[in-house]
Amino acid sequence: MTIRTRFAPSPTGFLHIGGARTALFSWLHARHAGGQFILRIEDTDRERSTQESVDAILDGMAWLGLDYDEGPIYQAQRFDRYKEKIKQLLDNDQAYHCYCSKEELETLREEQMKRGEKPRYNGRCRDRTDAPSGIDPVVRFRNPSDGVVQFDDLVRGRISIRNDELDDLIIARSDDTPTYNFTVVVDDSDMQITHVIRGDDHINNTPRQINMFKALDTSLPVFGHVPMILGPDGQRLSKRHGAVSVLAYQEQGVLPEALCNYLIRLGWSHGDQEIFSRDEMIELFDIQNVNKAPAAFNQEKLLWLNQHYIKETDGTDLADLLKAELTQRGIGLDAGPVVPQVVEALRERAQSIVEMADKCEYMFRDFEEYDEKAANKNLRPVAGPLLEAFQTKLESLDDWSAEPIHAAIESVAEEHEIKLGKIAQPVRVAVTGSSASPPIDVTLELVGKQRVLERLKQAISYIEQRKNNP
Repeated sequence: MTIRTRFAPSPTGFLHIGGARTALFSWLHARHAGGQFILRIEDTDRERSTQESVDAILDGMAWLGLDYDEGPIYQAQRFDRYKEKIKQLLDNDQAYHCYCSKEELETLREEQMKRGEKPRYNGRCRDRTDAPSGIDPVVRFRNPSDGVVQFDDLVRGRISIRNDELDDLIIARSDDTPTYNFTVVVDDSDMQITHVIRGDDHINNTPRQINMFKALDTSLPVFGHVPMILGPDGQRLSKRHGAVSVLAYQEQGVLPEALCNYLIRLGWSHGDQEIFSRDEMIELFDIQNVNKAPAAFNQEKLLWLNQHYIKETDGTDLADLLKAELTQRGIGLDAGPVVPQVVEALRERAQSIVEMADKCEYMFRDFEEYDEKAANKNLRPVAGPLLEAFQTKLESLDDWSAEPIHAAIESVAEEHEIKLGKIAQPVRVAVTGSSASPPIDVTLELVGKQRVLERLKQAISYIEQRKNNP
């Protein structure tokens, strides 16, 4: 048997972190078994589904590297098939028309809640033979009234639900559009899906869908319901916890390899291993090793992983990402340093591409002010003569590279009988605007001779102004 899994998002928003993990788990289950992975877009909700959301889903999947063997398949293009299967159920008396109004159903719900009962449809139209005029009915599935639905969940084990706890679900609205629970069954059957891996918020849907599979006389897939992802506060992950969109993490400078590595560890483990290559994920992943308990999203852990991948990723690829980020900020690259050299100077210091760009902006364009704390500590009157001496030495340098720059710094320190840091830190603040950067000689080489000399001159003037206007 060929393993066939699917990811079936609804295009009513972005591809969120929870959906991305479900897609990853489904993709890995298929790839591990040498099977097939299908992408299905569940766009039957015409009012809420948008092309923008479809594009966000497709872009997110592509960015994560979750390729699919079939698809994207759109439910909106399969309405004739759903109507055909609904007619089959009606003809076999496994579904029926319901003429109850919204008001009647709301009254029924209120009465049941007053009695402390679980709100559910009471089957009023189940055996109705008349067809009131002027009313467009819905179609309800005739759920078995007795017996038990049992299935062995790949994550949660044996699950049993009594049929008398399930009501007769609407499978077609009054405008003939099919509903989620029904279209899922038809699609999974037609597409020969063998394993359905999805969030545990679908557990209540599964018994109803199993009964529909049986009514349509089609084989059942194996189900695996993965736990939800929680925020740091223990609540379900949402916008209030920060970025939950996959593409938002791309915009924040997270690498797709890091995000996939992080997502696979949300609820799944292989011993104490933290870092997994794509090949290792495929080889080692087993859906039955997914934890039943919810997983907590930890932004710091994600950034730790991202920094690992920044250190390991090919410099050319990182340079392309950094160029794109700098260009987006309106920073011209022609007059700045060679970007791959910037990457090598910063890859050990940045947890994201965005942070790397933050840390190198001063190399490409002038800053407007110094970090106040850094300036107060390092651009004091005592530093003025040191910066002047260093400026003089740099002006005479023909070889603008780290080694002779470092020699010039050492020379100033020796002549003034001070430790290297006493000159290096004022220079760093003068040239970068802050107290942190790569090694000072490397920093100055990257900034370039003309910019360095101009900024040293500005820093000397700044010191003089503060001395005269304390």
